[in-house]
Amino acid sequence: MFYYNLSNLSKGYGTLLLKTDNEWTVIYMREAIVLLNMGGPNNLNEVEMFLTNMFNDPYILRMKSKALRKFVAGLITWTRVEKSQEIYRQIGGKSPLVALTRSLVAKLKEVVEEETAVDFVMRYTPPMAEEVCLRLKEGGIDKVYLIPLYPQYSSTTTQSSIDDFEMTARRIGWSPITIEMKHFFTNATYNRCLLTLIQDALKSDDSHGFELIFSAHGLPQKVVDEGDPYQRHVIAHVELMKDLFHEEGIYFRGVHLAYQSKVGPMQWLEPSLESMLRSLNGKKVIIVPIAFSIDNSETDFELSIEYAEVAHELGFEDYRVCRCPNDHPLFVQTLKEIYQKMR
Repeated sequence: MFYYNLSNLSKGYGTLLLKTDNEWTVIYMREAIVLLNMGGPNNLNEVEMFLTNMFNDPYILRMKSKALRKFVAGLITWTRVEKSQEIYRQIGGKSPLVALTRSLVAKLKEVVEEETAVDFVMRYTPPMAEEVCLRLKEGGIDKVYLIPLYPQYSSTTTQSSIDDFEMTARRIGWSPITIEMKHFFTNATYNRCLLTLIQDALKSDDSHGFELIFSAHGLPQKVVDEGDPYQRHVIAHVELMKDLFHEEGIYFRGVHLAYQSKVGPMQWLEPSLESMLRSLNGKKVIIVPIAFSIDNSETDFELSIEYAEVAHELGFEDYRVCRCPNDHPLFVQTLKEIYQKMR
């Protein structure tokens, strides 16, 4: 018995050729694109759910004992719920991530084959994997293209989301063919999208007067030391963007990389964003959240409110935060290209 993958034999469907007893049979497979992300509270009541699910994730808290992880997760959640609720209260009472992702899904659906389903799964808040897997199973989906919306790979984000989807599918008795995209920071269209957003933040001002900081979500140094490639991917991504600036004749006073969102007392990737801001002589800065493709509390609160206050205290004349790709047409095109390449 032999199987061969074919594509585009039928609009919107993947296909397999099955050979038995010297006869070939074409099997049509209903396809779905599923975007994956960590999610965020859809209301203030979901903040506790978000924190509980995140800190119970073995890719986040890596102790071997499930009981110990549950205890530590509960303690962290208990100490952080009220503070986290206040953060979300200041940005509208919820994370913007889910609504922005819905818009992205709708726009992606417009540019792929009509028969191809497009959906999304959040890791820690609804819509979560079980809800979406059941919907796709009932819709007769045979083949799923998993695209985590993290530009760079990390086991704490990318692998956690992929494993969650695939384990959930098995648990409900659904066995689609799954094809995974692990990162997309090298995609030229995506980086052109980032460049466009940086230019939007710059407006008509002279780039020479601005420091530009690529701010990436931090990661414990221990995770990197154990082999996680995230830091290498972020550094490589920054270098690609520097090359693009050079090609376009865009020159900033300086281009830097820093890390944000440290939690707990352990050693995290450095330099921190705050220490980077303190080290700059130039007092005009644009922050680019290079590790996020969709805006969330880390961009709308941490970067746009908390670090804006730090910059003000340090005497910055101008502090700007670049928007994430969100549902930008070039990001929609990026995802279409990724899907076509995966086929």
